[in-house]
Amino acid sequence: MFSLKAVVIFQILFFISTNGICYSSNISLPEEQYLFDFTKSDNVENWQEQSDTVRDVGMSKAVFVLHQNTAYRRAIFFALLNPQLNGAGFAGVRAIKTYNLTGHTKLQIQCRGQGQYNGFKMVLRHKGLNDEPNYSFEQYFQGPKDEFAVRNLPFSEFKAYYRGKRVNNNETLDISQITSIGIQMYGGVYQPIKQKGPATLEIDWIRAV
Repeated sequence: MFSLKAVVIFQILFFISTNGICYSSNISLPEEQYLFDFTKSDNVENWQEQSDTVRDVGMSKAVFVLHQNTAYRRAIFFALLNPQLNGAGFAGVRAIKTYNLTGHTKLQIQCRGQGQYNGFKMVLRHKGLNDEPNYSFEQYFQGPKDEFAVRNLPFSEFKAYYRGKRVNNNETLDISQITSIGIQMYGGVYQPIKQKGPATLEIDWIRAV
């Protein structure tokens, strides 16, 4: 004799099969989309520096280089941050490139940070609005120390900023028209932790999932 539970399961499966319902075939998840994979063929020539240029204590500096030998290949973001006492200042790089990331929910970056301070942020812009006075969309993250690890940056957590200050409006990031991707070391003018001095972020890849 079949149990009641088995009969119910059989009836459900029979209904699905006879009505042509196949949920698994209708679910289409987007594949991982690599924006940059420095472990393979991507280079850094198209990345440009975006750092502060007017500071009493000295201009900050950022460079983005490819580092490879017979064992590995990756990019390294070097930053020397010279902020004001209140934390005003930044050192960063960006790439101007267009992506349609519709269907994805977050960016992932596999990286490792080294230095006294390890706070970075990812800076995105959309719709070709790549410079001021347009807003940027930013998300803070801590570079993992000692070992490489993946940092997850949900698109829902990218908020509008202007010159490091959160903008209180309803504008949201349009991930179907990403046109600028940047990485910055921040001074922390509006943050509880102030950063300064040298830091590095080694990056294997950046992808959307």
